[in-house]
Amino acid sequence: MKEIIDYLLKMLVDFPDSLNINTIKLNNVTVLEIVADPADIGKIIGKQGRVIKAIRAIVNAATVKEKTKTIIEIREAREEYPSSNY
Repeated sequence: MKEIIDYLLKMLVDFPDSLNINTIKLNNVTVLEIVADPADIGKIIGKQGRVIKAIRAIVNAATVKEKTKTIIEIREAREEYPSSNY
């Protein structure tokens, strides 16, 4: 599932190198955390949420036989700056 979402989103975003999908499994629930560049968040969500709704529909259709629930979360990629002692 992760590979399908990764492929779809890399075709959609401007900064595919900063795109990362993390998988967290808890019992019968799988959380797919999409971490993307802040400039790409709007493209992932789409107008009125249409793109992310379509991605969620694909994921739900693919996981029906597995009888698991999949949740998709979107987060901004944050650069970590080294702390300075000024």
